[in-house]
Amino acid sequence: MIICSVNQVSKMYGGNTIFEEISLEIKEKERIGLVGRNGSGKSTLFRLLAGKESPDLGKIHWKRGAKIGYLEQIPEYGKGLKVKEVLRTAFHEFNILEEKMKELEKEMGKELAEEKLQSLIEEYGKAQDQYQHAGGYEVEAKLEKIVYGLNIQSLLEKEYGNLSGGEKTKIGLGIILLQEPDLLLLDEPTNHLDLMAVEWLGEFLSNYKGTVLLVSHDRYFLDEVINKVVDLEEGELTTYYGNFTQYTKEKEERLLREFQAYEEQQKKIKKMKEAIKRLREWANRANPPNEGLHKRARNMERALERMEKLTRPMINRKKMGFEMEASDRSGKDVIALNDVCKSFGKQHLFHHVNMHVVFKDRAAIIGENGTGKSTLIKMILQQQSADSGDIKIGSNVKVGYLSQDVLVDMKGDTVIDAFREEVSVTEGEARNILAKFLFYGHSVFQKVMNLSGGERMRLRLAQLMYQEINLLILDEPTNHLDIDSREVLEEALEEFDGTILAVSHDRYLLNKLFSKIYWIDSQQILFFEGNYDDAKKKKLEQRGLVKVESKPVAKVSNNTSTLKPAKDSLYNQAVWKKEIGRVEERITELEKKLMENLDLEVLQEVYLEKEQLEKQWEELYEWLTS
Repeated sequence: MIICSVNQVSKMYGGNTIFEEISLEIKEKERIGLVGRNGSGKSTLFRLLAGKESPDLGKIHWKRGAKIGYLEQIPEYGKGLKVKEVLRTAFHEFNILEEKMKELEKEMGKELAEEKLQSLIEEYGKAQDQYQHAGGYEVEAKLEKIVYGLNIQSLLEKEYGNLSGGEKTKIGLGIILLQEPDLLLLDEPTNHLDLMAVEWLGEFLSNYKGTVLLVSHDRYFLDEVINKVVDLEEGELTTYYGNFTQYTKEKEERLLREFQAYEEQQKKIKKMKEAIKRLREWANRANPPNEGLHKRARNMERALERMEKLTRPMINRKKMGFEMEASDRSGKDVIALNDVCKSFGKQHLFHHVNMHVVFKDRAAIIGENGTGKSTLIKMILQQQSADSGDIKIGSNVKVGYLSQDVLVDMKGDTVIDAFREEVSVTEGEARNILAKFLFYGHSVFQKVMNLSGGERMRLRLAQLMYQEINLLILDEPTNHLDIDSREVLEEALEEFDGTILAVSHDRYLLNKLFSKIYWIDSQQILFFEGNYDDAKKKKLEQRGLVKVESKPVAKVSNNTSTLKPAKDSLYNQAVWKKEIGRVEERITELEKKLMENLDLEVLQEVYLEKEQLEKQWEELYEWLTS
C-alpha cells in the first residue's frame, strides 16, 4: 500500500527551479535512500514530504491518518526540563492516560458511596485497558533501548537547555525514534553519532516496522538499511532497486547505455544532415533544378525536426580537485605517547596511554562520544597538556590540522580572504585554486560565516593542500562532504606521501585507508593492527563474544617459548610488573561493575572480560616468577 505519493511537483526559490514535475511513490515498509549531490534539493523534498512547505505546482498525498516523523532543526523545550523529561514527551498520549489513572487512583482512595466507587473502578479499568493495549507498559523498555543505543545515558540528568547543538540533535533523533511514526524522514541521522551508535541505528532501522526515507553520505550505513534508492539529479528523480552498492553499479551501467544511445543518435543526425545537404546540392546542379530531390531533402529535414533528441548524459561531473603532496619527510618517529593520563575534574578520560606513530603510518583513533578522542588530538597538537606522561613529536614534523569545527579559527571575511590568510598567493592564483574546490566566479566572495558545512570543509581542504605539511591530523574529515567529495578526499589521502592520524566514524574510510586502530575503551587505549573491521573482530574475540577460529600450533622445543620474550630483552621485568598492575586494576574495576545493578547482557559481557583478564594475570605472574 502507498503511504505517500508525489504527483508532478515543482518547487522554486527566488526564481531558481529546484525540481520540476517530479513524481514518486513511497510504499509501506520500504527503506529508501534519497541520494544526490549537495544542493540538489534533497532537504527541500524532505520539507515538502513532511508538510513543512507546499509545492508551487503539483500535489502530495499521504495515507489517511499516517504519522510522519521529521527532525528538521534543533527542537526547543521549556526551561529547566531535564533530558529524560524531554524524551518522555515522545509518549504524550501515554502521559495523559497515566495522569488520568493517577487522578482516578486518588479519587478511589477517598470515602465514596458504593455506586460512585463502582463507576470510578469501571472508568479506571477502561483507562488501564487502553493504556495496556497501546503499549504503555512497554514505555520504559523502549526508552532504555533508545537511550543505550544512541549512547545518551550521561545526558539524562542534564538540563536540555545546557546541551550542545550536537547533543540536542541526538535527543531530537531519540524522540522521533520513540514516537515510532509511520513514515520516518531522516536527514543525515548519523551526524553527531559515534561508531557504535551508527551501527546500532543501522540495525534499528533495518527492523523498523514503519517506512524509512533517509538522506546519508555514509555508504556502509546506506548498504545496511536501504532496499531502494531514489536519485535526485538535475531536478529529476530516478528510482533504483537494491542497496547503495547495487545502485552505483546499476547507475554506471545505465549511464553507459544512455551515452552509447546518445552517440548513436548523434551519428545518425550527422548522416541525415549530410544527406540533406547533398540532396540539395544535387537538386540545384540539375538544369532545371530537380524538385523531386528538393522534396526528399525537405521530408528528411522534417523527420529530423520530429526526432526526439536525447540529452547528453553527464558521465564525468565536476568533482573537487584535491591532490596533496608532502613536504620534506619527517623523521621515522612522528608521534610518541608514553604513560599519558588526562582528567577533567572528577572525570577520568584515560590513563597510562601509550601510542607510537611512525612515518607513513595510517593510524585512526576511534571510540564512543565523550571518551576523549578530540582531547587526545589536542594534546598531540599541544593545545592541551597531559596530567602526566610524555608526548613527543618527532623531528622535522610539519602538521596540517583539520578540526571538526573548521570555522573556529578561520580568519578572513570572505572565502578568498580566508584562503589567502593561510596560503600566500595572488588573487588570480587563489581564484584558480579555489575553482578546483568548486568555488567558481563570484562564490569566492561569499561570507565565510554563511558557508554550509560542506563548503567550509572544502575551503579548509583547499588551505591544507597548499601548505607544507608531512603529518595530517584529521578530526572527522568526511563530515558534511557529499559522496563524490568523500571519494575524491579518499583518493587524495591514499596518495599522500606522509603520515596521517585521524579521528573518524566513517567505516568506509576507516576500512579503505587505515591499517592501525587506537580504540579508546574504558579509559584505556587498545591497539589493533589492521582496519576497522579487523579491530572490531579482534576486540570481540578478546571479550569472548565471538568464537576464535582455531589454528594449528607449531611444535617448539622445550627450551624456547613462543609466548613471552626473554627476561633480558626490551620487555624487561619492570614492564611486565607494570602490565600485571594494570591488569589487576582493571579486574578491580570489573568486580565493582558486577556489584552494580546492570542488565543481564552487560553482566555477561563484564564477567567474560574479567575471566579473560584473570587468565592473563596468571600467565603474566607465572612467567615473571618462573
